[in-house]
Amino acid sequence: MTTETIAKLNAVVTLRNQVSPWLMILQVVPDGWEFPDFRPGQFVSLGLSGNRPRCAAAEPERSAPPPDKLIKRAYSIASSPVNREFLEFYIALVPGGALSPRLFNLNIGDRVWLSPKATGHFVLDEARIPADADLVLVTTGSGLAPFVSMLQTHLKMETKRRIALIHGVRHSWDLGYRSIFMAMQHLRPNFTYLPVISRPTEEVVPWKGAIGHVQDVWKSGVLERAWGRRLAPDNTHVFLCGSPQMAQGMIGLLAADGFTEDTRQAPGQIHVEKYWQ
Repeated sequence: MTTETIAKLNAVVTLRNQVSPWLMILQVVPDGWEFPDFRPGQFVSLGLSGNRPRCAAAEPERSAPPPDKLIKRAYSIASSPVNREFLEFYIALVPGGALSPRLFNLNIGDRVWLSPKATGHFVLDEARIPADADLVLVTTGSGLAPFVSMLQTHLKMETKRRIALIHGVRHSWDLGYRSIFMAMQHLRPNFTYLPVISRPTEEVVPWKGAIGHVQDVWKSGVLERAWGRRLAPDNTHVFLCGSPQMAQGMIGLLAADGFTEDTRQAPGQIHVEKYWQ
């Protein structure tokens, strides 16, 4: 690696926790500089040079990138801006991808490139979301990351706003942060955690929770029964982050109930993270 490339790697890995073969939690700390303030739900870019080795689970690359060129990809920040010690990311392995197989090969003490500031509009904008509106956060896989940041920041004991998290994955071992959300649900009566898996027959022990996809959880009415009222545009806002198929499916279901997508031109009750498209 050239001196020029090394100079670009401006952050250090301080924690690497592999949740499952395909998911990991990565913490990085800027080296010699301070990351500016950000809002929960925003994202940054991470980068590594093309000559960095890829993890064992990676598939062969169709074409090798230039060895000294930084490969950059956007990742939502999972940590809260209240914590200034590190930035945390929840990363999914794309076996044939350019960057994630290299990120999965990192160890504590390795260096990585971190963009100088966060960006994005997938945030709890108080000007567009009424203070008395409840929130439903719907996600699949590593799309969970921005919601981890939001919940750690905004879910306070004194708030009257009810918040539900619906997280869909294939297997129970893919439910990152599950123990934290279970503790939140126990300690904070305004929070409801609804994990759902799509491949129950592959579980090591019988799964006792919801089966199917996040759309099935929404259609089941389990949240309406838990909250004791119908979820409608005048009392609920929905945040979506995950696969495009999930987002489009949920938008269709919500539209049938009268919800509309929020845009800069027209306020609505459906908020979608689209940077991954």
